[in-house]
Amino acid sequence: MKHLLAATATAALATSAAFAAGHATEVKLGVLLSFTGPIESLTPAMGAGAEMAMAEVSGNENFLGGSTVVPVRGDATCVDAAAATAAAERLVTDEGVKGIMGADCSGVTTAVLANVAVPNGVVMISPSATSPALSTAEDNGLFFRTAPSDARQGEVLANILREKGMGEVAVTYTNNDYGKGFADAFQAAFENAGGTVTLSAAHEDGKADYAAEVGSLASAGGDALVVLGYVDQGGAGIIQGALDSGAFDMFALGDGMIGDSLTDTFGADLDGTIGTAPGSDNEGGALFQEMASAAGIDGTSVYAGESYDAASLILLAMAAAGSAEPGDYASKIEMVANAPGEVILPGELGKALEIIAGGGDVNFEGASGIELVGPGEAGGSYAEYAIQDGALTVVGYR
Repeated sequence: MKHLLAATATAALATSAAFAAGHATEVKLGVLLSFTGPIESLTPAMGAGAEMAMAEVSGNENFLGGSTVVPVRGDATCVDAAAATAAAERLVTDEGVKGIMGADCSGVTTAVLANVAVPNGVVMISPSATSPALSTAEDNGLFFRTAPSDARQGEVLANILREKGMGEVAVTYTNNDYGKGFADAFQAAFENAGGTVTLSAAHEDGKADYAAEVGSLASAGGDALVVLGYVDQGGAGIIQGALDSGAFDMFALGDGMIGDSLTDTFGADLDGTIGTAPGSDNEGGALFQEMASAAGIDGTSVYAGESYDAASLILLAMAAAGSAEPGDYASKIEMVANAPGEVILPGELGKALEIIAGGGDVNFEGASGIELVGPGEAGGSYAEYAIQDGALTVVGYR
């Protein structure tokens, strides 16, 4: 597909000239994340990461004739599909955004894709919606993600537990598309590796007490409790109940549980806990963290880098198409994301725009080493976390 880029770059130059002539000087991009709800402690860094990319491109002479990029935020809530849909509709119909960086949680992402993005022909790139079901969603070529599917994460987490000698585990998961898909993938992988899942049970978010759920999990027993929930909601409630009752003293966590609020709440009580979240030790990750730190942003926060990458792909695809219209640039996203082409890392979007304007190819790797391996699918790798002395620490990559 990259051989088409030279031709589109020529078109981009012509279109950019039109922009410069005054046809358009502002491009609005939606930032649809759950600024309230069960992952609200994660989204400030995610939103800021995406907006770093927008600021990096905004006003560049090689971006649609020097157009300004304007971020417009919307609250996806993580759990309320109707509210997320309404927020997305506002972004598209009232604000006139030309693409959406988001959403984040899988359930609301699925709703926005079906009810807003596809009917309106709007591109969405999610930094964190990881449900395996999204791999086969009807998207008309408009949906992409920079985090890999939980079909892969379930396998990674299962392998880590088996390597640590865990033969039996109980599983609790948040009762939505994300939790169910992750739990199913984990159980299949764990059992294929010779382990036993004693119980796999859903929990609801927003409850004041999880004694009943913890009691059932404790009765089933296991070497560890696998918690596939949300760090600011039911997942934390389950852990608190398990600690209070002494039901479990070993926990394994999915990406929705990996955040500073976890250790702020439990500290050293969770020492020995392990977890996984998308991440890599590529050069771009370190560069992004440096950039973010300089801007006062926590670049180590889960999905902050993937958010920078999601926004960057939209912007570079627009430049490759010479147009901010989703129908024009959607087909260019894979071109700018994958080889061949000059590798582009965080902080090098201006360089990428210059290459595209000159008719060259770019291979955007960004903060997460992004590679699209299927229709909208990210290959990706995972960071392995451990809680040591009350702090989350990356101990390896998978």
